Amino acid sequence: MRAVGPSHDYRRYGRLLTFAIRGRTLRVRFGGNMIEVDAYTVGGMAHGTLTRAGHLREILEATGELALQSVRWLPLGASEAQAAGDLTIAIDDLLVAVTNDESAIPVHASWHALRIEVGPYVLEGELPTLPGYDPDRALARPNGEFVLIREPRLGRVDGPLAPIGEEALVNRYGVERVEADIMLGFFFPGASMPDASETDAIERRPAPIASETSAP
Repeated sequence: MRAVGPSHDYRRYGRLLTFAIRGRTLRVRFGGNMIEVDAYTVGGMAHGTLTRAGHLREILEATGELALQSVRWLPLGASEAQAAGDLTIAIDDLLVAVTNDESAIPVHASWHALRIEVGPYVLEGELPTLPGYDPDRALARPNGEFVLIREPRLGRVDGPLAPIGEEALVNRYGVERVEADIMLGFFFPGASMPDASETDAIERRPAPIASETSAP
């Protein structure tokens, strides 16, 4: 066995060592679960690591809370984060969650641009539906508390938006307003959805993009 050098991968498992064995690669995992999460709430954003193994969405749906360790807390409107130790956020208080976990983006999906208001934030991105989805005829309904948004951009209401990751989980019961190219009432119960005649389409009214990534 000839070591070809260590590599670091904190996407899910901490450190990895790569070894070449007869032309093949063997990756040895150790160091435990290192899934990092940015959790957006009404009061600010918490950055920490999950306290248990598993995918973020499965943990949220199974436990009804988000338990983080080694948390850095950034109050809404503040510019510097502060150490907060361990923190548990109830699922109803979690508005948006972004993680470095393995991607959950579906392979076959139709994507719909949307702009939502959730708590003190505005978020733009793309929501997946089954190909050929017709909101007037669809029998299937979204289940669970969260929906997946691809290429999310987030900011304060009336402020610039900045990318926050490759994908985000949004608490669909916390969304107050939705603008999209199709009717998404089943996805966001209780949210107001202006008609196309009442607001410009998202494609014609892009949100300002922050010049550099910064926390909202």
